[in-house]
Amino acid sequence: MNTSPSTPATGASGTSGAGAAVYPLTVYFDGGCPICLAEMTNLQLRNTAGLLRFEDVSRPDFRDYPAGTDLPDLMTLLHVKCADGRVIRGAPALRLLYAGAQMRGMARLMNAPGLRQLADWAYPILARNRYRIPRPVAQLLFETSLRRAAERRAGASACQSGSCEIPAAPHTNPHSKE
Repeated sequence: MNTSPSTPATGASGTSGAGAAVYPLTVYFDGGCPICLAEMTNLQLRNTAGLLRFEDVSRPDFRDYPAGTDLPDLMTLLHVKCADGRVIRGAPALRLLYAGAQMRGMARLMNAPGLRQLADWAYPILARNRYRIPRPVAQLLFETSLRRAAERRAGASACQSGSCEIPAAPHTNPHSKE
């Protein structure tokens, strides 16, 4: 399993500089985590190019583990599987997700000198403590970006009188501490 902190730079073709296919990416995330679910919902709304595929590993019927991983691995950090089969996890996976969701500014920001190292260091700490972040805080942190994504994705028909329809969470995790 590739757990390297480096992320291939990807071009419009979805390949790294070495020619390895990156997109489409399969995203393995914890749907029972409020902040994880909020960010994945945001990315799903922004996935207008269809470069990202989402797998909620907290579903009781989930069994499609990428090579070299198991459920405890997938529940520890965010993982993505590249089109060529490589598995990348943590902050490098987030950088690929943001690029694939056409969030180039966020991808560039996470690759900026100093911020890249900070994200690589901080992401495992955030992931370990993600259930301690209350759902209202997660909603507050992501509400603006979710609304903006919903407006862009669905057009004016999704937003009326200053409110937009956001997809409901697919399910809740019975193991969450709410």
